[in-house]
Amino acid sequence: MLPFKGHNAIVSALLPYWLHLRPRSWGIVFAHYLCGSLVVIPHARGENIFQTLGATLAGGLLWAICLNGGTLALNSAFDRDEGDIGYLDNPPPPPRFLALFSLVLLCGGAVLAALWMPASFSRLYWVCLVLSILYSVPPVRLKAVGGADLVVNMAGYGAATFAAGGLATGLLPQLPSFVPARLYLGALGFAFLFGAFYPMTQIYQIPEDRARGDRTLAIMLGVKGSLVFAIVFELLALLAHLAGTQVGSAAGLHSLAAGAVVAIGGIAWLIFTADWLRRWETYPGKRGMYRALWLWAVSDVLIVLAYGFLLRTS
Repeated sequence: MLPFKGHNAIVSALLPYWLHLRPRSWGIVFAHYLCGSLVVIPHARGENIFQTLGATLAGGLLWAICLNGGTLALNSAFDRDEGDIGYLDNPPPPPRFLALFSLVLLCGGAVLAALWMPASFSRLYWVCLVLSILYSVPPVRLKAVGGADLVVNMAGYGAATFAAGGLATGLLPQLPSFVPARLYLGALGFAFLFGAFYPMTQIYQIPEDRARGDRTLAIMLGVKGSLVFAIVFELLALLAHLAGTQVGSAAGLHSLAAGAVVAIGGIAWLIFTADWLRRWETYPGKRGMYRALWLWAVSDVLIVLAYGFLLRTS
């Protein structure tokens, strides 16, 4: 009985560390990252596909678990939320060494990226690591500064995660210039799209954030203002993604089909957000956030279809 009890005590002590890494987010982040890879890989010719896929998988694990998981845990260490948070309902109290654990995970991932991954991927990881610390840790704590929190998340989750997938393949230097151009226009579009999504993640947390004294974007704009803001950024995302279909030698039916596919995703976002705005007083904010996550997944798939396959012959 004693070893069993000791085992239970160890599991109980370690479980909060695991939960604050928010594993439910890993698949979402990895999928967005992978879409950046799938925009690039179909254009490769005569490359070692197994080596490329191995590098892509390794980079995705570093990005989704070490960088994303470490960032979320670091954020929990300083937020000390008591209510539901993104990807974690009824969170346990942050354990004593959560901040240290998070930093070790973040920096460990950076070291592995420097050893295993293309230099461009490693540099981007380091940039995002610094942004993560500035975002969560006092006295800077950009999360509590309305506007700054938006820019950091647009750059990190929206643009950098998508771009990292393409950079991890190591293929860009050998491919025509329109391939990286599409990757970066796709990343720009997702930066704007995350700008639309970000206040949706904060709307249901307004009471708790306000009680803590944070000045988040959703608090500054209010619910209606946040949704109008989201619609503007959805339009900007659509324009950037449509621009990506026109890069390179694409012409005729291929570019028209790619543009139509991209437009479907953009219009779906606009319809969804307009409906939320129409019913803003009674609309369930947390449920709206998770519905928006499903729309994000649809957008990822549509961009891969348009950029990676419909325009593959360009």
